[in-house]
Amino acid sequence: MSSSEPDAQLPGGPFDLAALGRGLVFAASLPEAVRALGGTDCPGGRGSRAVSGGTAVVQAPPGTGKTTLMPPLVANLMAGRPAVNGADAGAVRVLVTQPRRVAARAAARRLAALDGTGVGERAGYTVRGENRTSAKTLIEFVTPGILLRRLLADPGLEGVSAVVLDEVHERGLETDLLIGMLAEVRQLRPDLLLVAMSATLDTERFARIIGTPESPAPVIECPSALHPLQVQWEPPAAARLDERGVTPGFLDALARLAARGHARALAEDPAVDALVFAPGVREVSHVARVLRQETGPGTEVLELHGQASAAEQDRAVSGRSPGDRPRIVVSTSLAESSLTVPGVRLVIDSGLAREPRRDAARGMSGLVTVSASRASAQQRAGRAARQGPGTVIRAYTEAAYAASPARPTPEAAAADLTSAALILACWGTPGGRGLPLPQALPEAELAEAEAVLQSIGAVDEEGKATETGHRLVRIPADPRLARALLDGAQLLGPRNAAEVAAMLSGDSRPAGADLVRLLSELRSGKAPRSAAFSREAKRLQRFVQSAGKQDADGQGAGAGGAAAPGTGAPGAEESVGALVALAYPERVARRVAGASGEQYLLASGTRAGLPPDSPLRGHEWLAVAEASRAAGRAAAGTGAVIRAAAPIRQETAETAASRLLSRDVNAVFDGGRVSARRVRRLGAIELSSTPVRPAAAEGRRAVARALAEQGLGAVGWSAAADSLRRRMALLHRLLGAPWPDVSDPGLLSALEDWLGPELEAMAGGVRAADVNLLEPLRRLLPWPDAARLDELAPEKILVPSGSQERITYPDVDDDAGPPVLAVKLQKCFGWAESPTLAAGRIRLQFHLLSPAGRPLAVTDDLASFWSGPYAQVRSEMRGRYPRHPWPEDPWTAPATARTKARM
Repeated sequence: MSSSEPDAQLPGGPFDLAALGRGLVFAASLPEAVRALGGTDCPGGRGSRAVSGGTAVVQAPPGTGKTTLMPPLVANLMAGRPAVNGADAGAVRVLVTQPRRVAARAAARRLAALDGTGVGERAGYTVRGENRTSAKTLIEFVTPGILLRRLLADPGLEGVSAVVLDEVHERGLETDLLIGMLAEVRQLRPDLLLVAMSATLDTERFARIIGTPESPAPVIECPSALHPLQVQWEPPAAARLDERGVTPGFLDALARLAARGHARALAEDPAVDALVFAPGVREVSHVARVLRQETGPGTEVLELHGQASAAEQDRAVSGRSPGDRPRIVVSTSLAESSLTVPGVRLVIDSGLAREPRRDAARGMSGLVTVSASRASAQQRAGRAARQGPGTVIRAYTEAAYAASPARPTPEAAAADLTSAALILACWGTPGGRGLPLPQALPEAELAEAEAVLQSIGAVDEEGKATETGHRLVRIPADPRLARALLDGAQLLGPRNAAEVAAMLSGDSRPAGADLVRLLSELRSGKAPRSAAFSREAKRLQRFVQSAGKQDADGQGAGAGGAAAPGTGAPGAEESVGALVALAYPERVARRVAGASGEQYLLASGTRAGLPPDSPLRGHEWLAVAEASRAAGRAAAGTGAVIRAAAPIRQETAETAASRLLSRDVNAVFDGGRVSARRVRRLGAIELSSTPVRPAAAEGRRAVARALAEQGLGAVGWSAAADSLRRRMALLHRLLGAPWPDVSDPGLLSALEDWLGPELEAMAGGVRAADVNLLEPLRRLLPWPDAARLDELAPEKILVPSGSQERITYPDVDDDAGPPVLAVKLQKCFGWAESPTLAAGRIRLQFHLLSPAGRPLAVTDDLASFWSGPYAQVRSEMRGRYPRHPWPEDPWTAPATARTKARM
């Protein structure tokens, strides 16, 4: 664009937009942004007036300059407006959210540098534990968590002129909440300007939320700033993932691929820097270590991730100065869209990312390594072509790219919702119901989060925030940790509790899962981010001390359910475990005796294993702060691995997790009789078990439970009872009512009606082997129809030879089988008509046997058998059994069971 045309269309104000936008692609979109936001152009440079009205959604690819230019434009639009909502006339305060602390700091520093002012003057930032603002600050970059707590403290955002939500496409949970909450704020404060900015094309959703479904917010689009981009596919031979995560072989290959690619690029252009994407901090450090070995001192290798110090992060996102060595920055997805790394013309992409996942079966949340989405891959690649032609080397195949999901999973769909649920409850919209969120929170996970909040006294039964909940939400920590901080201050002292809470809420991952060692290193300053830990501990201690008066009035430890210490405060080493147990009582764990490896059973019922190199191995009790899904040796065969924990005494565990303590008498029906034990448990962990005599009610429940699980076979059917049951089942199948259903489900559903006395007897100690089900089954016979039982389904039948032969009835669960009479053929001579049962509903099926009892024929039509197949049977059998009669005419021959000689 020309430099004169946009100048005439841009509003004047405190920021020189023409100077700020020089060389930035988004500068061409500023006039459209002015029109979309309803600003009235008043040319004349600084000091001219512009009145804002409304909302807008900005869609612009990373690197176009939207984060640099949109906030100053908004500030200029708001400059000189009349006094509103408690602000002085002409006062401007624009809040800009960035999803990460490093991005908030970098954005503030870049804007301040372009404006020619210092950080904290007209552009500043506030992140956890650090504030660089002043009374002169017009634009303040903040993280979403900071703004959420400001909203809860001041729902009207007094003194704030506008809010710009950046990187909404990342679908962070806190940003999603802000979109819905700020949309509600604008209903009461239409003067509050609201802008949502996205790097992808999914803008219609946000336009309908911050505007209305009927009148969506206008969308400001900016064309891509990409130069030509060459895509290379170079998958290493090593597998990317195995049961333990990203393989070391793949990380080594990724580092060598980056070193070779950067060397080739430097041969063509010495100014080229490279950016390598790895999924997590461990992988970033591994790749960076190998790169330093591969490239030597001639290349500067930098790490960019959330656990790096502020100085290291700032160094990685600042441009290379003349005379500096070429650089390779190894980053997590942090550099995908919310940060621009200057000088990058080469990107090496692992194709992997870390996303939150909820393991509902184990009640755990954590980050897991997944294939990066196609949207993420495109944004990563785009980093190479912002300043000129670039190259992306993808360390995976085109097929793997095609199989990747289109977009990352929204955090709300996969993360722990406890903090979000508390924020929404304190906002007055429990569960976000009725709030215009980008998508509804998943009901099952939300219910689980609200149950946790009820257990710590943060919400009531209706999900509304209690006084305790409003206090907890002001503490910048997970609600469970905040609750533990307040309770633990009384048990451990404010300083100890604050230090442990600061460690647990920080980014540091303990080596070997040992939190006690990590705390020692943080206190001594030997661990990375020790300074940040110290600042955070002091800040949390201030929160505890400010809440001290309320705790003294009885609103502290008792509300959270923590019992009095009883055995005295734990020692310094065990203070870590005590606070972890207060925060996560369901994660108190006991070593599983006799299990292979170091397996622990958590109070929640989940099993998890310690890492093989953990110094915690051998401790009987642990308080687990973090566990995640894993496989193989890393998880000791349990499916989950303990990532952070501390040793704890059993007494302290019982104190901290007192609400999980239970004493029950467990009666079981096993081996044919009832036995009982009094069991004391901490959640799923059995503490003690003593044999006792069961009460009658407990015994009855045990028998009923065993019968429901094992069926009536747990008692056993005598031959007579089984025969009666089969006859009744046939009549129920063919005649229906009043003949009862005697299948297992039918009998189990009416146990009291037919088995009541026997249940009482077994509950009192009678062995199942001494119970005969024949008499109980007779209680179910319908009277007076029972008098016809032997007529409708006789137990035996008289055959022509004069003997009574037993009928075999089909199994109870056989819905089609006939009743069967297995009888020697000679006993049936002269029997012309096959008998029927159940009032003629079914024919008796004959299994005709040889004199030796072997089967000869199966029929339910004797007349047809005598007239046809009998001749063939006679021909084959009379030579084999010559002593027995085989008459040519079976119709007139006398029926007999005797040989010819005896006849």
